[in-house]
Amino acid sequence: MDALKGKKHDRPPVAVFTQSATMGQMDALGVSWPDAHYNADLMVKLGAGQAKVFGFEAVRAPFCLTVEAETLGMTVDKGRKDRTPMIKGHSFQMEDEPNLMDVKTFLKSGRAAICQEAIRKMKATYGAEYPIIAGNTGPFTLAGHMVGTENLVLYIMVDPDLVHKWVKAVNVICTGYSQALADAGGDVVQMSEPSASTDLLSPEMFDEYAGAYVKGSLAPVKRATGVLHICGNTTPILNNMINTGVKALSIEEKVVPEEAVKIVNHRAALIGNVGVVNPLLQGTPADVMAHGKRCAAAGFDVVSPGCGLSALISNDNLAALVKAVKG
Repeated sequence: MDALKGKKHDRPPVAVFTQSATMGQMDALGVSWPDAHYNADLMVKLGAGQAKVFGFEAVRAPFCLTVEAETLGMTVDKGRKDRTPMIKGHSFQMEDEPNLMDVKTFLKSGRAAICQEAIRKMKATYGAEYPIIAGNTGPFTLAGHMVGTENLVLYIMVDPDLVHKWVKAVNVICTGYSQALADAGGDVVQMSEPSASTDLLSPEMFDEYAGAYVKGSLAPVKRATGVLHICGNTTPILNNMINTGVKALSIEEKVVPEEAVKIVNHRAALIGNVGVVNPLLQGTPADVMAHGKRCAAAGFDVVSPGCGLSALISNDNLAALVKAVKG
């Protein structure tokens, strides 16, 4: 938590801020997907695996970005032991009115309620020892889950008012859920906005269709630190991400570590950016250690995988990342 406030110690902490579970943890703990997505006690046990199995310095729940969409009625494939859930159908068209359930109903429903329960139990069990990271989905990404991301991006050109209508509607949910996760005991609310990456949006589009809404939902969260995660090469939008008002940024390996530190320049805490495919999934422990040490030397406030872990990442490679930072 000191690191997220910009305070320095003899080394940065090392923790997984995005999806943290792997099959190695599942086997070690006797808990696996998809059951852990739908049971608070199992979610707590597996969410603590990064710390209890490997020695990372945080615990986190849940494990995917379908919680809000499924709670709002979208069709979701529950996934398997080696694969997270996936959105299988969108219930709305762009021209529809976004008649979503109200926030109070949402917070008491489905997996949204399960995740809040898990965060409360995680805080009670592990809160004295580890920061509790609660993950959720950003407004532009969630709007895409409602109407289709490809439609959302297309309509920026065709009818931008409809895009704003949908992002504004879901951001009411994002705002209420972000604060509810903090109220449940989350020390950190880590919002993922993968659909707002530079692969889909220009920096100007980001400001208008994603950043402005994150500023209203994540940045004001009380009693927790808001962390904004965006996939891809975020170099062109690091300043835009800071301008949302969040206290910390989680970024992927496509950003050069030293360049990221230079651009951010202590205006927000910087989390990342060890590659989840290369080296964590495809590389050797030596490769992982080299990348972890590079991120620490570059000046990242927290050394972390650059994105959510593949469930197939080996125990040896995760142990190597911890060793790279903690020794």
